[in-house]
Amino acid sequence: MTEKEIFIEALKKRTRKFAVDVIIFCNSLKICKASSVITYQLVKSATSTGVNYRAACRARSKSEFFSKICIVVEEADESEYWLEIINEANSSYRK
Repeated sequence: MTEKEIFIEALKKRTRKFAVDVIIFCNSLKICKASSVITYQLVKSATSTGVNYRAACRARSKSEFFSKICIVVEEADESEYWLEIINEANSSYRK
């Protein structure tokens, strides 16, 4: 296996683990209207990160790869946003 192939497979595993970890984390949160909406959005973006990375790996051209990897970055950024919201809301709640 080449170094590139090793990297691709490792990132596939990491994005899948990220999605699973987010699902487990979301299932541990207190259930309320706000958390239901936020966890729905977070799970969508976290799972989409891995799915879109896998799609990028199957791209037929460099421009298609670039387009798909941009979606991966957007979804990862959205996941980070929702995690920040949860963290800030929990910090405010504890005060």
